[in-house]
Amino acid sequence: QLQASGGGVVQAGGSLRLSCAASGRSLWGGAVAWFRQAPGKEREFVVAITWSDGNTNYADSVKDRFTISRANAKNTVYLQMNSLKPEDTAVYYCACRPSPLRSTAPASYLFWGQGTLVTVSS
Repeated sequence: QLQASGGGVVQAGGSLRLSCAASGRSLWGGAVAWFRQAPGKEREFVVAITWSDGNTNYADSVKDRFTISRANAKNTVYLQMNSLKPEDTAVYYCACRPSPLRSTAPASYLFWGQGTLVTVSS
């Protein structure tokens, strides 16, 4: 089970940190990703990390502004979001898959958190 948290309302240019905690399942050996979905739009890939080696893939739209990290002991992944823009407004979901291969396709991920809403005001 994945539990996402940390969403909220922030002004443009501000920061938020999202957390994704896994319970009942070790993330070791797999990959974890963040996706987001804005109203009326399809779910969009944000970033993925391979748990074992920490290698990452970022969407161009968030590169240099967002940073994904992991805490092994806590079985938790974090998404630090800086320089937020109104277009970052969405429900953010974390997801994981048993394979260490990072994928940008939502269908590649087997387990999903419930989502946390991020609202960036202009």
